[in-house]
Amino acid sequence: MSLSAQERDPRIGTWKVNVAQSTFDPGPPPQSVTRTYEDRGGGVTLGTVEGINAQGHPIFAQVAYQFDGTDYPLATLGAQTVTTVAFKLVDADTVETILKTGGKVTSTSTSTVSKDGKTMTFREKGTNAQGQPFSDVGVYEKQ
Repeated sequence: MSLSAQERDPRIGTWKVNVAQSTFDPGPPPQSVTRTYEDRGGGVTLGTVEGINAQGHPIFAQVAYQFDGTDYPLATLGAQTVTTVAFKLVDADTVETILKTGGKVTSTSTSTVSKDGKTMTFREKGTNAQGQPFSDVGVYEKQ
């Protein structure tokens, strides 16, 4: 599935996490997270995640991608292994994402933009760097 020329990706823009409305299991939650999505033309989106984790360290990840299920390299701070991410449209408001580290799936997620375009819910399940399972629901507000 892809967005037609007339459809605009509702994720385009800047989104900030509302930590109070979000859940991070096992936690603790990050101090801040901002997701920015930019339309780069030709069906390419540039996604950037920036923030401060629970320990006060910076978070940064960036990827240029299309909604075609292809693994795209993810640039992150302090990466020790190659991480890729693949994106597929479920419908005009929902994207499914598969994150792989060293070729192994480490998490899957969906992000859904509300009908009014003001909220994006990011649901992610997987295994963290310490091998522990996690399940997060991030509620992001459009800026």
